[in-house]
Amino acid sequence: MEARDAWKVRWETSTLPMAKTFMEVACRKKSLVCLAADKYTMNEMFDLLNSVGSSIAALKTHVDLISDWNQDEWIRFCMLAQEMDLLIFEDRKFADIGKISRKQMGGIYNIKEWSDLVTAHLISGPDVVDGLQAAWSDASREGGVLLLAQMSSRGNLLTPDYTSTVVEAGRAHPGVFGFIGNGSNANSVRELRTMVGDGKMIWTPGVNIATGDGEMGQRYGDPYEAVMAGSDCIIVGSGIHGAENPAEAAAAYAEISWKALLER
Repeated sequence: MEARDAWKVRWETSTLPMAKTFMEVACRKKSLVCLAADKYTMNEMFDLLNSVGSSIAALKTHVDLISDWNQDEWIRFCMLAQEMDLLIFEDRKFADIGKISRKQMGGIYNIKEWSDLVTAHLISGPDVVDGLQAAWSDASREGGVLLLAQMSSRGNLLTPDYTSTVVEAGRAHPGVFGFIGNGSNANSVRELRTMVGDGKMIWTPGVNIATGDGEMGQRYGDPYEAVMAGSDCIIVGSGIHGAENPAEAAAAYAEISWKALLER
């Protein structure tokens, strides 16, 4: 199936190149799954990627959590992800002014050279997006910024007024790929989609086939319901890497998410 046919209005209204790249990857993989690869050694990262890479469309990393990180191994890891037709999404949650954020995309981890997507808070204003996009431009690459509009953790401070402000600014910014929504609550996703419209992505953590409360304040909602409510990608961590058989779990999430997109 062509991406245009599967995504319909989202394809027609998206203007950021990385958004269309994701939609094409999702169609090739028949999966709207982003794996939250919360592992802490390079060996664990390689093992997980080799196990589930065929069933996911994107890989969410926290590069600064890797205890034995080194540049050569990380480059090899990113090359493997690219061979598996995955987008690499560094969940850095940038929040500083544009000039500093641009510098933070470099440094020891050199995020601008290998990430396709990053997350950011808009608390410092829209210049943070300009800084991140300038860093990708410095590297002669394209990327997209996901703004945190909602969170799924208990007690978070992203109030409805804050969400509305973030969406209003993000909708108008050409460097914004989309928004992070609250996948643990389908109604929240539905409300966010109404605010966002059809031109930007919504990606949702907080989803799990086993719904309910998780560790450390995390909550989980149903992945099928999240996509039907307007999510364009479900971010799954422990539901896959914590499963008895991660490969089977990843395939199950892929099937659910793809079925929901086609029905939507």
